[in-house]
Amino acid sequence: MMTLNGDYVEMTESISAVVCDAGSIIHLDELNQLSLFRDFSTIFVTQTVKQEVEKHRSIDLSQLSTEIIPEPVVDSQLSTWATTFCLHAGEQSALSYACTKKNVIFLTDDAAARFVAGQMKLRVYGTIGVLLRAVRRGLKSSNEIKSCLESIPHRSTLHIRANLLNQVIEELEKYHN
Repeated sequence: MMTLNGDYVEMTESISAVVCDAGSIIHLDELNQLSLFRDFSTIFVTQTVKQEVEKHRSIDLSQLSTEIIPEPVVDSQLSTWATTFCLHAGEQSALSYACTKKNVIFLTDDAAARFVAGQMKLRVYGTIGVLLRAVRRGLKSSNEIKSCLESIPHRSTLHIRANLLNQVIEELEKYHN
């Protein structure tokens, strides 16, 4: 069972830098929640991820304290994982960069990228984790995030099973009460 304080959604305060692929940035923008990135000290974005974001959304990444990173070299192990799990170029570059950093969170909403990140021993979270973190850290109220979560199916391109989304909302309500 997933809880707000469980490993699945908790991001420790000591880790305040993130490496993003395009998905989390795009989805938080669709939900009008880009401001939640201000809670992180640094948001590392590779050139490929920046181009993917700009292809889909009109976002000024400089407003998010982003550090645009030149393309990292993808090592052979990651290249094998990428081929096996059909990872896009942005996911590959973000994963590659995340592996070079200590104490960062890798943000992705892609299931295959999450799996590969786990195999690479990275801390990995996604849009839902960022939203729930905002409640835990007092940046947003439970009601604000509940409303945001409920809007995902019609305001966002984030693909999440309805029963999982409902479970997250139920856990949020339990946490609030």
